[in-house]
Amino acid sequence: MANDSILSISSTTPTPETTTPVPMIDLSEQYESIREEVEPAMLSLLASQKFVLGEAVAEFETQLAEQIDARHAIGCASGTDALILALMALDVGPGDEVITTPFSFFATASSIVRVGATPVFVDIDPDTFNLDVEQVEEAITDRTAAIMPVHLFGQCCEMDRLWRLAVEYGLSIVEDAAQAIGAGYRGRQAGVLGSIGCFSFFPTKNLGGAGDGGLLTTDDAELAARLRQLRVHGDVGRYEHLEVGLNSRLDALQATYLAVKARRLAGWHDARRHNAVRYAQMIAAADLIDDVDLPLCHDDCEHVYNQFAVRVEAARRDETLTVLRTRDVGCAVYYPKPLHLQPCFEYLGYEAGDFPEAELACREVIALPIYPELGVARQYRVVQALAESFGTELAAPLSHFREERRAA
Repeated sequence: MANDSILSISSTTPTPETTTPVPMIDLSEQYESIREEVEPAMLSLLASQKFVLGEAVAEFETQLAEQIDARHAIGCASGTDALILALMALDVGPGDEVITTPFSFFATASSIVRVGATPVFVDIDPDTFNLDVEQVEEAITDRTAAIMPVHLFGQCCEMDRLWRLAVEYGLSIVEDAAQAIGAGYRGRQAGVLGSIGCFSFFPTKNLGGAGDGGLLTTDDAELAARLRQLRVHGDVGRYEHLEVGLNSRLDALQATYLAVKARRLAGWHDARRHNAVRYAQMIAAADLIDDVDLPLCHDDCEHVYNQFAVRVEAARRDETLTVLRTRDVGCAVYYPKPLHLQPCFEYLGYEAGDFPEAELACREVIALPIYPELGVARQYRVVQALAESFGTELAAPLSHFREERRAA
């Protein structure tokens, strides 16, 4: 894994208990680490009684623009709204097609439908789970208006080829970066790799709020101005509406909470990467390399591991999930059904077998806990249960694994 530190083996015995349940994510531990900073900030905002947009949101937008290296950042009510607003600002609508992936959260495709356009699916790269960019050009028609790559699980899609296609065919690129804040691609971050970047602050995201929230980023001043207009019903001031927009404002409460957390984001990403490396060590120690396919980090990318998605042979996946859950080990399936086979999209005319890699991923993927506060003892429990599901064991004792960070 490029640019990751190495986790060495030592004889230091960690203190955490190794038999307690392991949640898929535990937001309470993260909150305890920021409580002393976040609570006074929230109380100050409550005292101000300024809850909608205003100074708190503006300051947060500036903060995130600097962190992402975007010229403009525009807060909105959710990640889904961010996708819809982006398409609206780019004038994507009825009669248009948007090329995207069938292996993603529902909002990726629903946002396209919400503006009256048609999603056109392309299969995924089985190694990264992202859009197979080599298949995109074949899907372009005279109705194609945009490409919507998804930086799934925290790793950027291969954007260089997509940019060349966008320029050649005159298309816009809307980045679905809901799971990828802080993810890198060739020295730049998700959110500035397309025409508009879209982020989600759902609580379980790497930068999660105290409820829903979203953000759009762009380097285009005209697009930024239109996005700010669209998020307030198309109002340009004094109840003058130039177009019909949405009511999609980021609450000041969310901005205040997120501003505190954003200052910790780089450290939390570092912890996630170290957890990923340690998983690789433990899975190797359990002799599971032939049974469990680890996430691939592309050489051009800096992964932020919103999810740690491994692959298990489809015939064994349900048994593995059962063992993990029986042992009180958190796990999840992202995603059990591809978008092209969802009942609401039946009218698009896709059938089972149209996108074999996406369909196979839905039958094989298991997401394991990867949150920053996970720690070595709980990771050990996860791999113990994983090994048990394959009739083997993690032979190396817990005391053999201790985090030592040094340059790779």
